[in-house]
Amino acid sequence: MGPNRLVLWDIDLTLVELRGLGMHWYRRALAAATGTELVHEPPTAGRTERWISTEILTAHGLPTDDASVRGLFAALTEAVEADLDVLPVRGRALPGAVEALDALALRADVVQGLVTGNLVEVAKHKLGAFGLDRRLDLTIGGYGAESLVRADLVATAVEAATARHTKGFAADAVIVIGDSPHDITAARHHGAVAVGVATGHSSAAELRAAGADVVLADLADTAAVLEILV
Repeated sequence: MGPNRLVLWDIDLTLVELRGLGMHWYRRALAAATGTELVHEPPTAGRTERWISTEILTAHGLPTDDASVRGLFAALTEAVEADLDVLPVRGRALPGAVEALDALALRADVVQGLVTGNLVEVAKHKLGAFGLDRRLDLTIGGYGAESLVRADLVATAVEAATARHTKGFAADAVIVIGDSPHDITAARHHGAVAVGVATGHSSAAELRAAGADVVLADLADTAAVLEILV
């Protein structure tokens, strides 16, 4: 018997907290890639890096073709890599994140992956700063370079998991966990179970209103997290 449940985690404000660094990196990336000073800061919660990058380029009157967007991606990755020593100082793994990932990793019936707005390279660095990269299969993921639309990332992650585990996963055996309404609507779009965690900018009420099946205040109670996820 192979795994029959797929748990897909968001990163920012679900597993880790790195408040304030995102726009700092974009400021440096925009200057490096285009010589332009960042004056417009779009909302980022639950957004994909492709959406954020396209919005920033548009707001500053710059081209938004794929080459321009990927140029900004490259500069963004370099900005993050220049701050690797800063990540564990300025950020933290959120309470219960390590314990939840570890507990699920022990279960033969569960596969864990990611659905994150981050670029794959940035995701690795953010998780690696707190040892979380060793607890997830990063080849099973939907990442922010792929699409403007977060729901597309869920489909990519499920496809990657199915390629590794050919039995596949029923829609209601896919669980998407995140802190923003965008995480919730992306899960619901694919018929997946949507679990909200109120550790970000959205309240529990807002996550329920977006359609969350379950909302947790945080991940601190490992037993409660496992009861919901498995």
